[in-house]
Amino acid sequence: MFHKISFLFSLTFLFFSAFGQSVLTGSVKSKIDNSPISGAPVTILNLRDSSILAQVVTGNNGEFRVSAPSGFLIKISHINYVDRLFIHRLVDTARNPSLEITLDDAAGNLAEVLIHSEVKLVGIKNGNSVFQVANNREFKTAANLLDVFRNIPGIRVDGDGTLQIGSNVTPTVFIDGKPMLLNNQELLNYLKSLTPDKVASLEVITNPSARYDGEYKGIIDIKLKRDQTMGFTGSYNALLEQNRFTNMENNLSLAYQSKRFTYYSQLGYASGTAIYRYTAYQHLANTDILSTELQQDNKQNNYNLQAGVDFVPNQKNKIGLQVRNYHIVNDRARVGHLLSTDKTGQQSRFDRTSNNPIQYGQNNYGAIFNYSLQLKPLKVEVLGNYLSVENKQKDDFINKERANDSLIQYWKSDLLNKITVYTTQIDLSKKIKNISLEGGVKFSSSHTNNNIRYDSLNSNKEFVLDPERSNIFLYKEKIKAMYISFAGKINEWQFTAGIRAEQTDAVSNSVTIDSLVRRNYTNWLPSFSATYAINENQELTASYTSRIARPNFSQLNPFRFYNSGLNYWIGNPYLLPAVTNQVKILYRNKKFLLELNAGREKDVLARYPMYDSTTNELAYLGQNLPQRRFANLSLSFPVTITKWWQTSYQLMGFYNKEQTPYLDNVYDLSVYNYNIRLNQTFTLPQKIMASLLANYESKTGNSLYIIKSRYNVSLDIQRSWLQGKLNTKLSFNDIFNGYNQYLIFRHKEIINNQLSHWWGAQRVQLNLTYNFGKSTSGIKKTNVSEEENRATR
Repeated sequence: MFHKISFLFSLTFLFFSAFGQSVLTGSVKSKIDNSPISGAPVTILNLRDSSILAQVVTGNNGEFRVSAPSGFLIKISHINYVDRLFIHRLVDTARNPSLEITLDDAAGNLAEVLIHSEVKLVGIKNGNSVFQVANNREFKTAANLLDVFRNIPGIRVDGDGTLQIGSNVTPTVFIDGKPMLLNNQELLNYLKSLTPDKVASLEVITNPSARYDGEYKGIIDIKLKRDQTMGFTGSYNALLEQNRFTNMENNLSLAYQSKRFTYYSQLGYASGTAIYRYTAYQHLANTDILSTELQQDNKQNNYNLQAGVDFVPNQKNKIGLQVRNYHIVNDRARVGHLLSTDKTGQQSRFDRTSNNPIQYGQNNYGAIFNYSLQLKPLKVEVLGNYLSVENKQKDDFINKERANDSLIQYWKSDLLNKITVYTTQIDLSKKIKNISLEGGVKFSSSHTNNNIRYDSLNSNKEFVLDPERSNIFLYKEKIKAMYISFAGKINEWQFTAGIRAEQTDAVSNSVTIDSLVRRNYTNWLPSFSATYAINENQELTASYTSRIARPNFSQLNPFRFYNSGLNYWIGNPYLLPAVTNQVKILYRNKKFLLELNAGREKDVLARYPMYDSTTNELAYLGQNLPQRRFANLSLSFPVTITKWWQTSYQLMGFYNKEQTPYLDNVYDLSVYNYNIRLNQTFTLPQKIMASLLANYESKTGNSLYIIKSRYNVSLDIQRSWLQGKLNTKLSFNDIFNGYNQYLIFRHKEIINNQLSHWWGAQRVQLNLTYNFGKSTSGIKKTNVSEEENRATR
């Protein structure tokens, strides 16, 4: 059915044509280097009263088309350029005259160092910082949106692509105000497919209000760049990465917009091999030492396809439907070396090799329906989601003596995991004079069925069931939520307040061991914010919010997931949800931004190591920590040194204090660390732009582990061709190979445990983007629910 719908959408593109009309065409370029300016609003004004007649936004090549009367005022604006306003008269609009308009750089001719334009910060919206992306010079050298995130104040990107904001919070990614919650691999592929010129702005929400699901402890809302011109548009994006191995990603986006319908589709394909290395060293006091070296080569062959349609029958109604499919095929070659010695490190106890080939596949289908009704002053929005996910994984664990290659252990695992998620959400908003009221309800239902079987090779060379490792785990969860909030303004003050209630009913059933755990609880999540406009350039915001983090399915699942034959982690079905209360203060002075977050988290979800000296196994077990107190301070500002050399500075400081019961003690250490980031952007001759990013993270950790300092230096070079239609970018990431993660267990009197992770961040990256078509309508992306994210993590 899915393929039939996708084929129907593709055929529809061939049968539609644009509506004929008298239009004014033109292009907007920079006066400095004649490069096209995308994302610039072009406004047509009435000559008599300056009322707005029409407005469009320039496309990727700086071009625009707009209906025009016989005479009018035309205004062009952009944050990085000086606004231009002039009168234009047409003798005959049917002749489609074309204009070439140039804009002056807003920075002007600067002879001294000053804080001024060419910055990411646009302003503060609802107490959150907002950053301009399209046509921002600092982002022109970024190959994709993931690279943009590396330059945004307060956002941190780990070596494996994991995002963090605030006090080590993994944010939820939104598109145009709606959640786009996928598993980590899907999210990375999506961010790499989205080029900066397609994004109007980013809103970083570190303190979500009551209107957002309680699960969202942090949000990055991506606003896509759109215009209202009719016609067909498309773009092709190719990304080539090279370190020890080669990775290739291809994405093709197509859209067609008519007066009532917008059709869109996207096809993506990724292939190649990713590398990961893990090393560990551990011993218990007065026992043997175990050293582990592990390398995993992950060969991927993934594709994704999505297609949809938006129908706008009139100004009051809008209907949308989207279907999608994501298919993952990964063959992982994981090999390791395990060496055990006595406590002196001199006498060998055993010396083994491990071979763990893995065949992994995921296939998921999703459908999204949305409807909005605008009856001024009342607005109604309906959103429905369906998701079906199937995961399959087969492992072989083969351990041999290194000296003579004799077989020690051989066991196999076969995993089947099925997940189904339904969500329905209704939101209403109404404006009464100076007060805006919002309210809504949401219902979600999630079902997961996990079946893992382990078979071990016995002395008769036959594989037999291993009942201690095998298990069937069933999980059902239903969430009912409702919220109400209001916003108002009194002089220079703006206020918002709201409260959200979420009732959770969950059942965890470990069938094989006959363990049934029921959870039924209700959480009340209030929020409040106040913003004071000191003057045109200064704003001060204070806010408070309460959030809840439910354990995801992998954290609850009591299966063993092995890194090696002697190293594994296991879920805990008795985990409680974590509740966070946080306050935030945000201050802006022009382009200077200062943000402070502080709070307390109860029943923190965490893992702790447990070493078995008899079997030499190291297990990472799930538990709830009693509490965590945290705070982080972020400072960012730009400095323009010359017209061709701009810099931005980001300074971040962190405080963390976790109360961690471990064995017979409770550890409650205060940990301080900081992060310094410097980005320099250079405008060079021949339309070439370059940026040099340096990032340093100091030593950090928690009550049990120390995490060593690390750094990253990257260079990006960009050039556009064919009047901006073709864009090429060359990147050298982690030039000095300094972005590895090393962890050391603090309390050596208990366990001496050190481990490291390396994801091959040092690489060369080539990105090519080609835009075609006559329109620049944005491609809508997948919007799925919070429950889907927890299902596929």
